Amino acid sequence: MFAALTLISCDSLLNQEPYGAFTADQLDDNSVEGLLAAAYAGLNAHYFGNNEAFAGPSTNWIFDVRSDDAYKGGGAITMEANIHQLEVGIINSDNVSLEDKWKNDFYGITRVHKAMKALDEISNIAHIDQMRGELMILRAWYYFDMVRIFKHVPYFTYTEDPSFVRNDVYTQDSIMRMLQQDLEKAFLIMEEESLSPARFNKYTAAALMAKISAQLSDWPMVEKYAALVIQSGKYQLYNNFADMSKIEFDNQYESIIALQCVVTSDFGQINWSNLLNTTYSDGNLYGTGDDFFIASQDLADCFRTDANGLPYLDPAVAPQGGTNRMNGGYKGNTDPRVDFTIARIGLPFRGHLYTRKWCRAYDIYGEFSGKKWLVEPESDQMVRGFPWGASNLNFIFLRYADIILLYAEALIEQNKNLDIARQHINMIREKAARSIDPYYSPVDLNPMITNYKVGEYPSAGWTQDYARKAVRMERRIELAMEGHRWFDLCRWGIAVETMNAYYQSESELRSYLRGASLSEQNVYMPTPIEEVRTADGLYK
Repeated sequence: MFAALTLISCDSLLNQEPYGAFTADQLDDNSVEGLLAAAYAGLNAHYFGNNEAFAGPSTNWIFDVRSDDAYKGGGAITMEANIHQLEVGIINSDNVSLEDKWKNDFYGITRVHKAMKALDEISNIAHIDQMRGELMILRAWYYFDMVRIFKHVPYFTYTEDPSFVRNDVYTQDSIMRMLQQDLEKAFLIMEEESLSPARFNKYTAAALMAKISAQLSDWPMVEKYAALVIQSGKYQLYNNFADMSKIEFDNQYESIIALQCVVTSDFGQINWSNLLNTTYSDGNLYGTGDDFFIASQDLADCFRTDANGLPYLDPAVAPQGGTNRMNGGYKGNTDPRVDFTIARIGLPFRGHLYTRKWCRAYDIYGEFSGKKWLVEPESDQMVRGFPWGASNLNFIFLRYADIILLYAEALIEQNKNLDIARQHINMIREKAARSIDPYYSPVDLNPMITNYKVGEYPSAGWTQDYARKAVRMERRIELAMEGHRWFDLCRWGIAVETMNAYYQSESELRSYLRGASLSEQNVYMPTPIEEVRTADGLYK
């Protein structure tokens, strides 16, 4: 059955029936669980080969490349040129990354709808409301992913025939409003405890509700549902920032929605979406990875801290140029999260010395390879050779720190309880400060050559304007390289101004960015031209 659900033809994507469809009499606990498992497995975005997972990844790293946080990376600008186009603001409707992203999300929605139909055919199954809620959350996740990216999305439920659905009936905001309604229902019918550690509970619905509401700037709803997650006691911040990169903490602490990864004989459930992004690694420690997805100099510089251990919120007072840039001989204070997030020459990388030999195309993209999705190379749960760096480490789509910062942001945007917002931001900074442990294994910090310092925001001068700058910076450095930055810029309405300023400043280091620009009409993606051609006139 799982194979039948996997081998869906690319033709008429949205209206496929599974081979050997179940009748109502045949449905039982096992078959419904199988359909539910297939819907969850869609989060892997690995349906018909490898490249669609690279080009249209569930981890959304290609949209971090659209932001000021990252470069495409790889061996040359021409490699995965479709992603390079996104990086420099060139948007074409035949870009394969857009086509693959569209397909991957709608494959996931199709699987969810098949499972929803099956539940309608059966009543004598335990936890049926819980399962319905899980499917509502999955469906909301796939659709939320779509509407943050594409301007026009066809929206339909499992009872509708998608063959007659246009892509311009609903706006992005109206679809998100309908997702809010689904998540409210899911929260009401679901249980507090998930049916297994990898599956969703009612607070998963609340967390996603907060996330979607933030995209709508619906701050009362963000406050309400983020508070429910925080007050639930189901989640807690990691003891050390490095813990998010440890397999033993999968589905614990901050993990709310995560891609479940496991190394099997066919590698079917590894993190394919980030496979290209494994560092080149001198000595073949990670299988000589492709070294895509390199952090920008602009992002690296955000981890610098002042004499009080606070980030520079005003670029005008930040250290400027040359040796004042991260790893340009910089000797100032530094937030330790930089060395858990990106690689720096001369610093440890999971217990090994990171040198220029780890960089595949240093002259083009620099040195800041990503680290969060890689375990130590000695792990017995990591693949040797291809697939590069693959392991049992989950990739977290939505984690608790995100919800804490959204709660703080909701208070700030409503200009209420600003001191409580400050306390929640400082909770995240406390975690960063207690992570300054050079003996924590595997080693990623070196206090002998880096002055690590993280301070907490004081109450003095904590105005709404200052607090807004603080929470936005905290989101950037806490969630860096996790696929959030571009969508934050979009919901804040500053994507165009931020990116054009970034292109101008960053092109001093990266010549390929010279002349790049972003216009308002290119913030959201067009419907892929291949989908328009096969939709019989339904799609713009």
